[in-house]
Amino acid sequence: QVQLLESGGGSVQAGGSLRLSCLVSVPTFRTYDIGWFRQAPGKEREFVASNRWSSSGTYYSDSVSGRFTTSRSNAKSTVYLQINSLEPDDTGVYYCAARPGYSRHPASRDYDSWGQGTQVTVSS
Repeated sequence: QVQLLESGGGSVQAGGSLRLSCLVSVPTFRTYDIGWFRQAPGKEREFVASNRWSSSGTYYSDSVSGRFTTSRSNAKSTVYLQINSLEPDDTGVYYCAARPGYSRHPASRDYDSWGQGTQVTVSS
């Protein structure tokens, strides 16, 4: 069973930065796609970014492209989400999710396992 644990959230002012981490407990971590999603208050969960297995590619939603960067450390079984130039609209719970890298089309937003989320609050 895959377990994910997010960390790094917090309260920041607009224009600030945060780095979120997602520790993934699975022996074959390097073969997993890891996605980042967020859910703002009163809104549906939305895709933010993904990091494909074996560092074979990253994808971003148009709304965050240029401000968010995802990376991974296979040695640490951890995926990161660097968030720069934070805006109040970035406020929400950020989740990471995992799926076997071969199980879906790269553009798919379908994931099998989810973390509990970490809160990001951006004040103006």
